[in-house]
Amino acid sequence: MKKFLAELFGTMFLVLLACGSAVLAGPSIGGYGVGVCFGLVLICLCYAIGNISGCHVNPAVSFAMLLSGKMSAKEFGLYVVAQMLGAAVGAAMLFWFVQSAPGFNFGGVTGENTLATNVLQPGATSYMALIVEILLTMFFVFVILGATDEKHGFGKFAGLAIGIALGLVNIVGIPVDNCSVNPARSFGPALFSDGNAWGDYWIMVVGPLVGAVLAVVLYRLAVNCCCKKACEK
Repeated sequence: MKKFLAELFGTMFLVLLACGSAVLAGPSIGGYGVGVCFGLVLICLCYAIGNISGCHVNPAVSFAMLLSGKMSAKEFGLYVVAQMLGAAVGAAMLFWFVQSAPGFNFGGVTGENTLATNVLQPGATSYMALIVEILLTMFFVFVILGATDEKHGFGKFAGLAIGIALGLVNIVGIPVDNCSVNPARSFGPALFSDGNAWGDYWIMVVGPLVGAVLAVVLYRLAVNCCCKKACEK
């Protein structure tokens, strides 16, 4: 239950604060600023709940842990449910906040009742967004696997690497589709959108999950290669 609640609250805060930065100050801080906010929020969460649940707050990360044998299928299912619920609660709070002041100029609202949803930006195509989501998630999850590896990781500094990685991928991906790399992060705001977000939602699920699979494969190759070289010496 502790892990379940930690993932629920962690994902709630990720959506509320990180997406909230885009809603409240998108034009003034730009994509770079929003990306930094995503990274900083995740760094804080890593050190707040990392020792409880591992601070996945992302179904793609949990999927990678499942494939790596670090969690059971049952635990994976519970994590995903918690993450989706947390994202929904965080988005509901953000929606309630926006509705409390209809006259306020919320910079990140790109359409009626839209809360920093993951939608294709002008000129972007579904194919382009899918590639971006796969590649950025692959990098993000690869960093997580390396930073948290019991043998090769960096212990207490893992949270910094993971948060910085999320910030970087958001800075790169925001111009394409507001950057997801997290099906739960996309799910919450979409619930309170004007409906446009659901047409692109499949990209925010397929892309991150495929990226997670590739990250696991690449990390296993990297570790096996290193182990082979060490044995040869």
